[in-house]
Amino acid sequence: MSRLIFINLPVADLAKSVAFYEAVGATRNPAFSDDTAACMVISDTIFVMLLTHPKFASFTSRPIADRSTVQTLLCLSCDSKDAVLAQLDAAVKAGGAPDPTPEQDFGGFMYGRSYEDPDGHIWEVMWMDPAAAEGPPAEAAA
Repeated sequence: MSRLIFINLPVADLAKSVAFYEAVGATRNPAFSDDTAACMVISDTIFVMLLTHPKFASFTSRPIADRSTVQTLLCLSCDSKDAVLAQLDAAVKAGGAPDPTPEQDFGGFMYGRSYEDPDGHIWEVMWMDPAAAEGPPAEAAA
């Protein structure tokens, strides 16, 4: 069985965050959503739980980070460089801020950009040439 990941993110405005994530390609799963949380489906194995601040705070005694701090960088793969650019464009059109981290361009082998969602959570989107990621053929390495 494939492992699933559920990323829990605190959000200030649930409706605004749901609209943003839908604009960048996620779908809302109503079975796991209510007025305090929304389950956004990224893929068959990746889910983002958008939680109002009170709901998020019910899971931890630690303070919720504000926009001046970064707790994590989330990275999603894309099928092509064009798909990276399309994801970035969709995020910016939906109110996201482009490139809070530097553009990554490794000359045809890997390319990445990033955006912030309305709450300042940073998402990196990247494409990597699968053949280049495998490395040189075994006979070339010998």
